[in-house]
Amino acid sequence: MAYPQLTDKPGALETAALIRAGDLSVTEAVDAAITRIEHFDAEIDALAVPDFERAAATAKRMDREGAKDNQPLFGVPMTVKESFDVEGLQSCWGHAAHTDYIAPRDSELVRRLKAAGAVILGKTNVPTDLTDWQSFNPVYGRTCNPHDTSRSPGGSSGGSAAAVASGMVPCDFGTDIGGSVRVPAHFCGVWGHKSTWGLISKRGHDHPMLAKALGFVAAHDGVLSIAGPLARNAADLAMLMQISAQYTLGAHAKPLRQCRLLAITEHPGSPVDASVADPIKAAIDALRAAGISIDRTSRLIPDLEAQQAAYLRMMNTAMARGAPSPSGKHASAADWFDLLDAQAANEAHWARLFETYDFVLAPPAPVLAIPHIEGSVFRSTVRVNGQDLPAGGALAWAGLATFPNLPATVLPIGSGTYEGAELPCGMQVIGPRMGDLDCIGAAAAIGKILHG
Repeated sequence: MAYPQLTDKPGALETAALIRAGDLSVTEAVDAAITRIEHFDAEIDALAVPDFERAAATAKRMDREGAKDNQPLFGVPMTVKESFDVEGLQSCWGHAAHTDYIAPRDSELVRRLKAAGAVILGKTNVPTDLTDWQSFNPVYGRTCNPHDTSRSPGGSSGGSAAAVASGMVPCDFGTDIGGSVRVPAHFCGVWGHKSTWGLISKRGHDHPMLAKALGFVAAHDGVLSIAGPLARNAADLAMLMQISAQYTLGAHAKPLRQCRLLAITEHPGSPVDASVADPIKAAIDALRAAGISIDRTSRLIPDLEAQQAAYLRMMNTAMARGAPSPSGKHASAADWFDLLDAQAANEAHWARLFETYDFVLAPPAPVLAIPHIEGSVFRSTVRVNGQDLPAGGALAWAGLATFPNLPATVLPIGSGTYEGAELPCGMQVIGPRMGDLDCIGAAAAIGKILHG
C-alpha cells in the first residue's frame, strides 16, 4: 500500500549518521535545510519565526568542537512549534497583541533537544491560541498543506507537519490536546506521536499573556495536553521520545504477530468519511492477511459517547480556565472534581481493555485534509460522506486517547480521495499508559507490513 511521499531527504538519525561519518558537516546540513525552507516556504508558509543566523553560527561552532557524548541528534537541523519558548525568539501564539513577548530562556523541551545536538532553525506556525485544525493567524499568515496548497495541514501543529512532510526539516515537536499532533500527521502523510500525559515536560510552553503578566512561567502540565514529535519514520519518533521524556522509557519489544489488536472504526459521535474508512479497512485486511490478530468488536470498549462528552467538557473548561460556557455558567470546583472522577474511571476502563489487547487501531480523524476556510473549523462543519456535520464531533477520534491520557502513534497507511483530491491517510495505534515506545514499535511493524 503506497502512500504519498513528498521528499526523499534523510531523516534525523540518518542525517546524524552522515555527520558522524564525516560525509556531511553540520554547516552543510544546516545550510541545506535553510535552502529548502527558502525554496518551499513561500508557498507553504510553515516557518513562523526563523532563526537562521544563530543556527548557522551554532553549526560552525559544532563543526569546530565536534560531538559530545550522548548526542544522537548531533548537527540535525530541526524546528519546533511556535508555542515553545526558544530563548531570544518571539512567542505570541498567533496574537498580534503579544508579539512583544520574547522568551527569556529555552523551554525544557528545547533545552533537551539542544543538549542532544539538535540545531533549532526556528519555530513553525500555529492557529491563534492553538485551537483549530488549521494553522492560520493574523501574525504569521496561513500554512498550506504541501500535498495540496488549497488544503489545511491540520492544527494546531500544522506548521510542524508541513515542514516535515515537505522535506524542509527531518523532524519537529508539537503539542496535542485535540489531535494537534495526530491530525497534522494524518493530513500531511507523516509520522506523529501523542505521548503519555506528563511524560514530556511542558515547562516553557506558556501563553504569552500569562508570561508577560507574571514573568516567565514554569508551566505545569495542564490536563490532557501533551508534547509530541513529528518525523518521517518510526525510528526518529522513538529517538525523539527518549531524548524528551522526563522518565526512562522501556519497551517490551513483543513481536506484532504475538499481539492481539482491537480496531475501533465506528464512534457514536463521529461517523467516518469513506476517504478514511476505506484505507483503514484495507490496512486492517492486509494486517489480517499477514497473520495479525485483530478484533473488530469488544465488550471491553468504554462507553464512547459518555467519554466524548466528558472529554469535551474537560478540554473546554481547561482551555477557558473555567470561564463561562456558552450558557453563561462558570465551572465550579465541584464540576472540576466530577470531571477528574470521570477521567479516572475512564482510565481504569481502558486499563482493563489493555489487559486483553496490546493495541487499539483507530482513525486519527473522520476526514482527510480539509479545504481552507475563513474562521475556526470548530465553529463550522466538515463534510462526511456528503453531509455537512458539526466539526466538534470530529474531535471524538482525538479524545479516544486524550481523555484517558494514553499514548498514540499515527503512521501513514495510504491515501484516499476527499472532496475531489487524493490525499494522505493515517491510522493511530493506541497503547497502554507509558507504552510509548511499544506504540511506536507496533506502528513501525505495521508500516513494514503495509509498505514493505
